[in-house]
Amino acid sequence: MSAPLAERMRPRDLDEVVGQRRLLAPNAALRRALEAGRVHSMILWGPPGCGKTTLARLVAARADARFFALSAVMSGLPEVRRVLGEASAAFARGERTVLFVDEVHRFNTTQQDAFLPHIEAGHIVFVGATTENPSFELNSALLSRCRVHVLEPVSAEDIVDALRRALHDMERGLGALGLAIEDEALASIAQAADGDVRRGLTLLEIAAEIAEDGCIDATTLSQVLADRARRFDKQGEQFYDQISALHKSVRSSDPDAAIYWLARMLDGGCDPAYLARRLTRMAVEDIGLADPRALDMAISAWEAFDRLGAPEGELALAQLTLYLASCAKSHAGYVAWKAARADVEAHGTLEVPMHLRNAPTRLMKGLGYGQGYQYDPDVVGGVALDQVCLPEALTGRVYYRPVERGLEIKLKEKLDALRAARAKARGEAG
Repeated sequence: MSAPLAERMRPRDLDEVVGQRRLLAPNAALRRALEAGRVHSMILWGPPGCGKTTLARLVAARADARFFALSAVMSGLPEVRRVLGEASAAFARGERTVLFVDEVHRFNTTQQDAFLPHIEAGHIVFVGATTENPSFELNSALLSRCRVHVLEPVSAEDIVDALRRALHDMERGLGALGLAIEDEALASIAQAADGDVRRGLTLLEIAAEIAEDGCIDATTLSQVLADRARRFDKQGEQFYDQISALHKSVRSSDPDAAIYWLARMLDGGCDPAYLARRLTRMAVEDIGLADPRALDMAISAWEAFDRLGAPEGELALAQLTLYLASCAKSHAGYVAWKAARADVEAHGTLEVPMHLRNAPTRLMKGLGYGQGYQYDPDVVGGVALDQVCLPEALTGRVYYRPVERGLEIKLKEKLDALRAARAKARGEAG
């Protein structure tokens, strides 16, 4: 049985690699180094199917070195030590070894540390591949000994080039089949590949297998592309990048961008309950008292989804997202809360002013608890302007400063007037 098309069509030299022009263009530093045989230990960070394994093999070829490949998913520390021992022995014989570790972020700290002395001694040229941010997933000691090269998703246009090459390659590809396929169909496959060359070639191979009379037509494509899924890692960096994009789009009052990112996350399989919770947080943190209805709507949308489920309940989350992005924003409540918490931590257990203390017993009344308290509803205007409610050390502190947006415009007018009146009543006005 022959290898899959994606494996058979793996580039044999740098000129066959599609995409990654920033790293592999004729004048790019990495390409010049590889062509000169000056290889170095590196981390290749990029999405699936962007060429990490291919580049590692080409590094070994350019260095005229032996190539070993390990998978961090399948390999344990004993196998790592065995391979490192073989590489050390080869080094003693004057042979170079490129050790490629796929999904290197899945190795724990101890396993990653095992490579360090061998990288330093030059026994191996270490090439690690990861789909996750190395800053978070790899230890600093390993990162300090490797250069990080960022690979990008391959464009649809470049994937089309790879598909055409496979269609016409008589030796490794599908050229012997004489397949007929229109440019529009190739573009559809490339778009469905979603930046992943391997996926694109796999889709093309499936289409070739089920095509009738050697013609990949619309009917064939509808079967091949029916259940395609877009890239989304529910626990990886893509997840956090996308929720960040959703939150910041709401904060920037861009409903079009916000609903797009919501759709992307739901399409990728994100838990709707998580999105409902994050949207509720936005209602509190980013909108706050500029539009108190936002919180009510968030709770209602969350409850609606719980009752309706998907897909009907997704519309409730979509409408909430549009509303949150469209209404007035204020983080004044958030700022006030942080400032109050900071004073609590900074000043410790400040005493409650005597006139505000509860006095349920004769002893407490005799000690002055509640003495001098003014009951505001009995005061003209409904507010005892000269009454101080903060601890003495914090008298005059202002935490809440409403912004001039939404409902907080009215709140600001009221509080500004009230604070000025209080200052005057206490003799603080200039």
